[in-house]
Amino acid sequence: MTEHYSQPASQAAGEEAVRQSSTCELPGGTATVPSFRPSVPPSVQVCGGGGSEGAEGTSARLGAGPLREMAGSCALLAVLAVLLAASAQHLQREASFTISLRAADNVTVTIKLKPGFLPVCLIRVKSGPRFELKIRPGETVTFTFTCNTPEKYLMMEIQKNIDCVSGPCPFGDVHLYPPGLPRLNRTFIWDVKASTKAGLELKFSAPLRQIQPGEMCPDLVSYNINSCIDTATVNIGTFCRNGSVSRVKLLGGVIMSLHLPWNLTVTTSGFNIANRSSIKRLCIIESILKGESSIMLMSPNYPLGFPEDELMTWQFVVPSNMRASVFFHDYSLSNCERKEERVEYYIPGSVSNPEVFKLSDSQPANIAGSFNLSLQGCDQDAQNPGILRLLFQVVVQHPQIDENVTHLIDLSKERNMTVTIHFEEWPRRSPLVSEPMCLICKDPRTCDRVLTLASGAAYKISFLCKDLSRLRITAEKGISCVGLRWCDSKTYSLSVPKTITQLPVQLHKFIWKLTAPELINIEITSPSLKLRQHLPEQNCNTSYSYSIASATPETEMNVGIFCPGGAIEKIQLRNNVTISLKTFGKGFVNESNNQDLKMSFVPHIKDECTFTVSPDSKAKTYLQTPNSLYGLPPYISISWYIIVPSKQVARLGFSTDRMGIACETGRAYVNIKEQMPGAEETVRREDELLPQPRNMHHNFWVNVSNCKPVDPMQLNLKFWVTFVEKQIDLAVILGVLAGVGILAAIGLTVCCVKKKKKKSQNPMVGVYNANVNTQMPGKQRLFKKDRKTNESHVYAVIDDAMVYGHLLKESNGSVTPEVDVYRPFDGPMGSLPPSPPPFSFRKDAKHSPNTEEPPLLAETDHDTYTFAHQKSGELEDNADGNEKHNGDTSMSLLENKEQDSLEE
Repeated sequence: MTEHYSQPASQAAGEEAVRQSSTCELPGGTATVPSFRPSVPPSVQVCGGGGSEGAEGTSARLGAGPLREMAGSCALLAVLAVLLAASAQHLQREASFTISLRAADNVTVTIKLKPGFLPVCLIRVKSGPRFELKIRPGETVTFTFTCNTPEKYLMMEIQKNIDCVSGPCPFGDVHLYPPGLPRLNRTFIWDVKASTKAGLELKFSAPLRQIQPGEMCPDLVSYNINSCIDTATVNIGTFCRNGSVSRVKLLGGVIMSLHLPWNLTVTTSGFNIANRSSIKRLCIIESILKGESSIMLMSPNYPLGFPEDELMTWQFVVPSNMRASVFFHDYSLSNCERKEERVEYYIPGSVSNPEVFKLSDSQPANIAGSFNLSLQGCDQDAQNPGILRLLFQVVVQHPQIDENVTHLIDLSKERNMTVTIHFEEWPRRSPLVSEPMCLICKDPRTCDRVLTLASGAAYKISFLCKDLSRLRITAEKGISCVGLRWCDSKTYSLSVPKTITQLPVQLHKFIWKLTAPELINIEITSPSLKLRQHLPEQNCNTSYSYSIASATPETEMNVGIFCPGGAIEKIQLRNNVTISLKTFGKGFVNESNNQDLKMSFVPHIKDECTFTVSPDSKAKTYLQTPNSLYGLPPYISISWYIIVPSKQVARLGFSTDRMGIACETGRAYVNIKEQMPGAEETVRREDELLPQPRNMHHNFWVNVSNCKPVDPMQLNLKFWVTFVEKQIDLAVILGVLAGVGILAAIGLTVCCVKKKKKKSQNPMVGVYNANVNTQMPGKQRLFKKDRKTNESHVYAVIDDAMVYGHLLKESNGSVTPEVDVYRPFDGPMGSLPPSPPPFSFRKDAKHSPNTEEPPLLAETDHDTYTFAHQKSGELEDNADGNEKHNGDTSMSLLENKEQDSLEE
């Protein structure tokens, strides 16, 4: 083939104009007029264009004379420049190509429209434009394109037929022929016919990678291999460059295709053909795996069915120090009448070769060195054949440093719990085929990228992984309550079991799902560590955090993210709760020993959520309404109970001055109230300003109740609490001092009165005092007899028993008689009346309306007798007894009467 002009790859339109400037002298000045000089290769030979003079020569010849004649006309110069550009474009479109094929090469070239394109660009030959041009062996054709960018609309197929049945085969490297074709998308096809008793081998200089149907190669260079069995064609697969497939052996003929993009220059096919003896199967695909790698392979005709009752083999060449594992990602089975569809493994050194597996079985893993995998079909049901297909992955990696190490995961005492060991970012994404994987093995031959273990058993696992940091653990545990009487007194620990934390794999997440009936609620406590709400003002910097969510079939609310080391002691939630512990880094292993999160089931609570907060007196504590991302759900009420230490004062403030919403239905409120008798409650609506920062001297409540806000408003309320030491002001101090002074004065007065009273009650020891007037004032004349000289009435000491001896008869043998002790009248005490009180008490009888005044003593004996009194301590004791009986809380009844007597 002779090429007259070929468009450069960098000139998609087949032309490029270089803009220049020409300055023209005008009467009023100068003007700059653009001129165009087409960029056309000087070697262009234009059919009918007068030889190889070139576009520049043509332009000069056409425009040199007029330019000299009209040097002063800039307008005409511009018109000529445009004409020159159009002329150049016309010349470029008329660039011609000549393809000459030898008859012995048995090559056919076809140029045609791409599928789905309209005939915008045509092929012009002597006989006229065509949609399609076919050049057969032994022909020479010259043609041009009617468009500037034929690569957009046209494609080229170059097919070479090779007959290995009736003649010798041209074994060896396969060349691209003919060379120097137009720059169009090209497909080279080699159709090799061979006997079914012989085998052909395609060996690739650079290994290939098989891709799934519809997938594109990154460089747009692809190989397609089809096998011909009698009249049937089987698609072995489509392959890209840069892979592991080094050879493909086929039985019978083969159709090999190489697809090249228009802008890529390739001089070799990249493979050769060799003759082999019969392989007695559909094909053998050899894959060489070096180092850690992962490849995807599929059965012929995938995703359509594998040929009936056929056998094929994949040969994997793996270094002896590496381990290979096989995973089936997609498969289906046909309806077999005879035989059974299966896969067979031939593993060197195995005592049970071949090892046979069903497609539904877990495939072998941890295979040391090279091995073969074969797929065997069956005789299908003619009425309902079904399809057999297989998509699988082979992972090759380094063994574990000590592959005999096993790790115990004891879940025998756990209930409703699962543990999943998986790769990073599972299940959001699948690992790339080329990405080395870590495998988890339940036994030496059963390994997988994801392993899930259920509670109630103990497991011994091992890892087939060079870097365990690529693995993670996700566990989930369910705790439920069917009735309060069964779970009222139970407290459940929400801590990660040690059997998980002791594994050499990082825990990613531990999820507790807490469920309870409608009238039973859930309480979460952290007695020692307490919880800290994660907010911009107080970030969590611990190695783990808790995400708490509350949900019902109607609503879902994210309570927030919390970490240890805060002020929240307790959270009560009304609905089912999900708690997710998420770790950050390796520090959780050490901090996991101090977990103290617990939960219990409690009776029904009024609010959707209630927090009990005991803030740190030295830090500023921030609290926020739940569901901050989407706002507090409508008609939800949240409460915080803030504990204030006795010697401190809390200061409460809101981060904003308003709630920031307008209600469509209902009202939103903020309520603040101290927990003390008679405390006033502060209430604010959504249309009012929130309270200014205020001091709280006692424990207090903060409640937020939401309405249904107007879209797109959301209720997100944040407040803070700080503490200061109590400061007693001067007025309080002066008031206290004044009160103490008044009390001291009252006490001093009472003491003086009592002292005076005691002085008046000093007992006399029964000695007759002759100097005392024995007659009552105003009644002396009633005494008829003077007994000053009569000593019969003088006693040195008056015996108490002689004075009150008659009372001993009523004392039931009491050893200690009542001595000068006054007790109130409690009713009849027998036939004898109670002992009378001293005379000085008798005047007090008028103060008791229920007591009749007794008659005066007989006036026949007016001598004064002095009785021995009890000691003051005994008197006070008796007075205390009287106080209890009479209910007088100030002084005893006896003291009252004496006080009255003294006053009179």
